[in-house]
Amino acid sequence: MSEMSYTTVCREDPMDDALPLDDLRVIELGQLLAGPFCGQLLGDFGAEVIKVEDPRTGDPMRQWGREKPYGKSLWWPVVARNKKSVTADLRTEEGQDLVRRLVAEADVLIENFRPGTLERWGLAPEKLWETNPGLVVTRVTGFGQNGPYAGRAGYGSIGEAMGGIRYVTGDPDRPPARAGISLGDSLAATFACLGTLVALHQRGRTGKGQIVDSAIYEAVLAMMESLVPEWQVAGYQRERTGTTLPNVSPSNVYPTADGEMVLIAANQDTVFRRLAEAMHEPELAEDERYATHGARGQSMQELDEHIARWSATVKADDLLELLHEHGVPAGRIFRAKDMFADPHFAAREAIVRLAHPDLGEFAMHNVAPKLSETPGRVRHVGPELGEHNDDIYRDLLGLDDDTLSSLRSAGVI
Repeated sequence: MSEMSYTTVCREDPMDDALPLDDLRVIELGQLLAGPFCGQLLGDFGAEVIKVEDPRTGDPMRQWGREKPYGKSLWWPVVARNKKSVTADLRTEEGQDLVRRLVAEADVLIENFRPGTLERWGLAPEKLWETNPGLVVTRVTGFGQNGPYAGRAGYGSIGEAMGGIRYVTGDPDRPPARAGISLGDSLAATFACLGTLVALHQRGRTGKGQIVDSAIYEAVLAMMESLVPEWQVAGYQRERTGTTLPNVSPSNVYPTADGEMVLIAANQDTVFRRLAEAMHEPELAEDERYATHGARGQSMQELDEHIARWSATVKADDLLELLHEHGVPAGRIFRAKDMFADPHFAAREAIVRLAHPDLGEFAMHNVAPKLSETPGRVRHVGPELGEHNDDIYRDLLGLDDDTLSSLRSAGVI
């Protein structure tokens, strides 16, 4: 299938003043993903996100990613979209002073260093509140700001393991599997964004900022449904179940005549009856083995095998059309190329194309969720290292050319 037409967003958007968070200024000190993804989410809805990077290397995300055409990361333009980049060596007094001055003009500070790092740099929240009492300090770490593990190095993978999701992901006869994306980091950043907005709302009542403490393992734990009471109350330990949900059937990936994979989710009684009609076997819905949700859960393997024998006789397009006609939830297992070819993705502008200074047209996922009156918008790809030094340090902080030249000569910026 040919690629659908998607919206192209220019690098300079004349409607920047129409975004719902455009009255917020965020200073982002984090690197890699857990902190910067929080900054990306806020920037998507209009916050001015000023990313502070090491003047020598910048954020390591500038180098990350499997594919690097022309030596350029394909991940950096996404996670740093809508942001401004300035440089400052935070290990120097001059660099720390630049951050203090930036924070004095900001609403939010995001960081994802190991606990105690800001304090060693003289940037403890209590110090920053002396000049900006309304500052929200959003801290994203592996294990949180306190507790016996707080000082440990904490990557997203470790948080996924401790939060419970790794143990239940994968096939039961194999070791725990990774989801295929940096799930722990992204979840911690998403909860950090939620906490930041809550803290800003509270600041509107009190005028005071506070600390948002987002731990990766706790963000993962927050997604684990009823896993904790299942063990505490019922003594039940969830295990890996591969493509199925325990006692929920049918809900699985099924083969088709042309070698495609289609996911069918018809576990509710009324939906299963519609699936049975689509299969031209309405009697299945009356069979005592399949008539109720509980019965189907007990007969999961037998029912899956029965549906698979049927689905394997129908081509994917025909199967999906038939299932949709009968109101049965179903869909392909999408890859990136499928997303580009899908009319629903195109109609909702789920993918946008932007101008990249080196790579030309650059596609990425759009802003989510969609707001009816004040939607977010991707305005430009991630910036070059220190691209906004002059704009921020001269225009916002009032530094003169001699001072900027001196800071550059000293390697501070």
